Amino acid sequence: MPGNLHPLLRRIYLSRGVRDEHGCRLRLTGLLPADALLDILPASELVADLVQQGGSILIVGDYDADGATGSAVAVRALRAMGAKRVSYLVPSRFKYGYGLSPAVVDAARSWNPDLILTVDNGIAAVAGVARANALGIRVIVTDHHLAGDALPVAEAIVNPNRPDDPFPSKHLAGVGVVFYLLAAVRARLRERGWFGEVRVMPNLAELLDLVALGTVADVVSLDQNNRILIDQGLRRIRSGQGSPGVRALLTVAGRDPDRAIARDLGFAAGPRLNAAGRLDDMSLGVECLLADDPDRALEIALELDGLNSRRREIEDDMKIQAEAALAALVLEPGGLPPALCLYEPDWHQGVIGILASRVRERWHRPVIAFAPADDGLLRGSARSIEGLHMRDLIDAVDKRNPGLIERFGGHAMAAGLTLSEAAFAPFSAAFSAAVRRETGDIPPVREILSDGELPPQSLDLITARTLRHAGPWGKGFPEPLFDGEFQVLQRKLVGDEHLRLRLRSSDGGLPIDAIGFRLGELIDGPGDRVHLAYRLDVNEFRGSFSPQLIVEHLQWTS
Repeated sequence: MPGNLHPLLRRIYLSRGVRDEHGCRLRLTGLLPADALLDILPASELVADLVQQGGSILIVGDYDADGATGSAVAVRALRAMGAKRVSYLVPSRFKYGYGLSPAVVDAARSWNPDLILTVDNGIAAVAGVARANALGIRVIVTDHHLAGDALPVAEAIVNPNRPDDPFPSKHLAGVGVVFYLLAAVRARLRERGWFGEVRVMPNLAELLDLVALGTVADVVSLDQNNRILIDQGLRRIRSGQGSPGVRALLTVAGRDPDRAIARDLGFAAGPRLNAAGRLDDMSLGVECLLADDPDRALEIALELDGLNSRRREIEDDMKIQAEAALAALVLEPGGLPPALCLYEPDWHQGVIGILASRVRERWHRPVIAFAPADDGLLRGSARSIEGLHMRDLIDAVDKRNPGLIERFGGHAMAAGLTLSEAAFAPFSAAFSAAVRRETGDIPPVREILSDGELPPQSLDLITARTLRHAGPWGKGFPEPLFDGEFQVLQRKLVGDEHLRLRLRSSDGGLPIDAIGFRLGELIDGPGDRVHLAYRLDVNEFRGSFSPQLIVEHLQWTS
């Protein structure tokens, strides 16, 4: 490690497996080579052929932030490389559901594509690819989800998680996978002499802000490769070189793009981009990311911000219903089951994923929330806890109960599925049984892993800034979390559900402010001492900066 590294960072990095300077510097030269991905060569050759021949390429993306950023990366990169006929299609979750289905292929025919290039979907699209083949449309799949029992018969499948793929990083998001493919396409075109004085070879690093946003928003594990992609993307955003769309999304969320960190992408820009796919049409989100005019990008970002506000209202109503149902279950003999399946006929299918996440956080159980779809079936969005592989659990239910599930897909922490309303009750029982086989009768207890206690003199602005910019932090490379006992000097409720505290360390030191999001129900604890698990962050208010604790867990001690 660098000799001048802050001692606190040295300890934190070591605890996360960083042993050398390579793990700290996060240079682009440290990215894994693309040629380790299966099918990257035939895929890049075919795309390069179509670029040179003027063929029609249709990008078919997913309707979440990963798919939207990946679609924008593909469109921007291919056009920059000289492709003349590039379009995109993001199927509506309400009309088509997830993935390259035969119906989506039929809809794509109006573009008359020579090639369909999927982004963040396609690994399970056996029927969809077969339909495209029958119509004479070639397909390249780029995806990162786990494969099923059969692979689609595509021209190429680029997916680090397909069976036998040797690519060392299994945690690339969909946007990362398509970025790797486009880098390989550029290499093929360079080898062929496609670029020169008339046609300048594009710098694909200019797209890394989009790659960073999609990677963070999809909550994939931040291995070394993903940390490089995110760090380099954030550097572009902070230097003013990011796309107008990403800067606009941060701005409307009240975040300064010039000081953006990974958390701003995950909790500010990402939700606003996702709101398009949840409530409306993700094409609106893609257009925001494709906008070159800052004013146009800001106009779309404001529209997305309005959709996100509406999404919050819907989510709040659904959460009230879910909590009422769970409160009734708690009172029944045996209490809550080890897994939770929730359904109300008036729930919004675009918001059930967030609801499942909220319930999981509250009750620390795997959760599947269902909502009715237009085709008369139920759509389910699943979220798991550490140690339980969601897709494998659903697959186990499917194998034990053939025909119960219409279709499903996903990965370890999140998945989606479709079933009939009549199948909801038997599926719920079968899913709980599958979880019980893994965990026993006692559900796993939530663990909070701490980086230790910070001395009072370290609860300052310098340390807060050091930690803030030492990331990127995220899943698999968690932001530093500390714990300690504090005296509560003041407490108040903010916005009905957030807890604001004025604290002093038990060992003395200056008072410091703390905020506990969605911890307002704990305001009436006894005494004036608390044990906290917290993150040290920088708070900005009217141009003034100060250290602040972000409370993750609170326990009154007296």
